[in-house]
Amino acid sequence: MIDNAVPDIVRSAQDTPTSGALPRDLVQAAARRLGLACLVWAGLWGLALALNNLVSPILSPGVPLDDAWPWPGNPVALAVIVTSLALFAYTRRVGANPWLLLDLGLLYEVALAFGIGLVNQWTPNTAGLSWICVLVLIHPMIVPHTRPRTLLAALAAASMDPLGIVITGARGVPIPSLPVVIWTYLPNYICAVLAILPSHVIARLGRDVKQARQLGSYQLGELLGKGGMGEVYAATHRMLRRRAAIKLIRREALQASQLESSSTVVLRFQREAEAAAQLRSPHSVVLYDFGVTERGQLYTVMEFLHGIDLEELIKRFGPLPPARVIHLVQQACESLAEAHALGLVHRDVKPANIYTCWVGLEPDFVKVLDFGLVKGDLGGGRGHTMLTAPEITTGTPAYMSPEQACGEEVDGRSDIYALGCVAYWLLTGELVFRSQTPMQMMLAHVHDAPVPPSARSPHAVSAALDEVVLACLAKEPAGRPQTAGELAMRLAACAVGDAWGREEAAAWWREHLPERAGPHR
Repeated sequence: MIDNAVPDIVRSAQDTPTSGALPRDLVQAAARRLGLACLVWAGLWGLALALNNLVSPILSPGVPLDDAWPWPGNPVALAVIVTSLALFAYTRRVGANPWLLLDLGLLYEVALAFGIGLVNQWTPNTAGLSWICVLVLIHPMIVPHTRPRTLLAALAAASMDPLGIVITGARGVPIPSLPVVIWTYLPNYICAVLAILPSHVIARLGRDVKQARQLGSYQLGELLGKGGMGEVYAATHRMLRRRAAIKLIRREALQASQLESSSTVVLRFQREAEAAAQLRSPHSVVLYDFGVTERGQLYTVMEFLHGIDLEELIKRFGPLPPARVIHLVQQACESLAEAHALGLVHRDVKPANIYTCWVGLEPDFVKVLDFGLVKGDLGGGRGHTMLTAPEITTGTPAYMSPEQACGEEVDGRSDIYALGCVAYWLLTGELVFRSQTPMQMMLAHVHDAPVPPSARSPHAVSAALDEVVLACLAKEPAGRPQTAGELAMRLAACAVGDAWGREEAAAWWREHLPERAGPHR
């Protein structure tokens, strides 16, 4: 769970009727397609509105709307458009349940069919195939579901033409005989039965995908995120039933580049596993396994975190109160202090690489991730230490120390600078420097003086905390706290009002992220 894995990393993939047929990422893809289908249907009904109300009067002045677009057409079209846009907005909502979206997709299919049936049968129409046939055949291909639910929704949608005729008859309009209705709309029901075929094919594809996603003792699940070097998947140990996160190195990353050969990229990936394996701090992500697949892909297996990275935390909930910032940064200091004591430098400390989680009974428990750019002696001699040469600038420009931006040799104090940038982000919701390009950002870190966080934070930031953060951002390493432990002590000495403890943290999680709060299996 590295390289900016999405916040969905923490959502439990509990068994549902759909989850037994499709992996979560395929269900999520279907949910996104539902959103696109909503836009298409909204556009089609909008086009019908325009043609019948604007274009038709111009082409045929004085001629009333014909039976193909009777009175209910306008309100039905408007209702479908509003419903379609609302459902589209929900499909794009952060945290939307994809399985719920598939259920809503079935209801949407029936609602569309009702609109078509009502307009088609306002004046009974028994000529030709109904558009509902097209709907019940295509919808399961766009938004697959389990076969029983697909069949049930398709049969309900197929019945909307007969229902439209019943409504017309209730208005006192003469309607065709029952045999005529049955014969005319028998194709609707044939199409409804055929609609289960796409669901069957896609469900079988889902099972095949699940079987293909076995990696050693782990069963791969949904794709959680992609990063510079790899893809991150949720996984479950097939015997222990323990959740995990598996990172696979991307094949594109193995291709030679101007700066690094493919063998160097592989060694960097291996070093990430070696570095994580040496760390014992509870605030460093736990490495379970490391290996090579039958196809030659490298992978690491790490603990599955029920939490949110600090970048997403601020984007969703805004700047944090100083007491909570200190609480989080101090825990990150513990992880980095151990790494520095082992001679390791992280070199890519940033909010996206720091998770706050609910671990056991502890809310707001910090985990530092992604030691892929770590620099130091891992027991492999000079070959290891030269994998990230000083002249090659690596890291993230927005959180890069001046010496790192200049391609100079770095030590643990470079991580201290980056951690100061993280604290600044948590307090203000803004980067230390604003710039248009990565190069301008790096130059700002080298030359520009930062604005105190108190000037940008919506919370009251004390002068003492301002001083500590600005000390971390000193241009010269000698001007910063010299160790992560020293930084933690200086933060503890800052007066920030009410402390942030377990009770406050637990209350926040239960209010804002209830699905990720509490002990997890």
